[in-house]
Amino acid sequence: FCPGCQALQPPAPRPDLFRLMDCDRSFRIDPGQLQRRFRSLQRAVHPDRFGKRPPKEQFYSEQHSSLINKAYQTLLNPLSRGLYLLELSGVEPAKETDCDADSAFLMEVMEINEKLAESKNSDNLEEVETSIKVKQEELTREVTAAFERDDLQEAKKLLGKMKYFANLEDKLKAKKIPS
Repeated sequence: FCPGCQALQPPAPRPDLFRLMDCDRSFRIDPGQLQRRFRSLQRAVHPDRFGKRPPKEQFYSEQHSSLINKAYQTLLNPLSRGLYLLELSGVEPAKETDCDADSAFLMEVMEINEKLAESKNSDNLEEVETSIKVKQEELTREVTAAFERDDLQEAKKLLGKMKYFANLEDKLKAKKIPS
């Protein structure tokens, strides 16, 4: 907002999402604090509040609201938060093709994929869901430790593994939705 006239201004071209959401630039965040900041910002700039304002301010309001949603979703999700931290540090995320993942990890992913493909009832799906969730929590702890040691290459490798499990989560969600 303009300090003089209080008119809404355009968002910065490439804002720091951590700064926007009033968080430390860290993998470890407080989800409660993030949610409070999200709600506070949305209350201030939501397009519903700008219906009687000039079209330019209405447009800026939509841009800000969209940016705040993106920041919230990016920082709330451990995988996207980690990838964003790598991006801020100038580290390219791991590509699925250059994954030097150990064979034991790849076998684990393949086994879960097979269980998912073969699952016919909700009990089997719950078992797969639990194993995916446990693995994601374990990887999140390892990524947290890697970022806290400032070991960006290890974080990159672990985030590559998290991508595999995020894909498995997506397949599981698709399988749970009745056709």
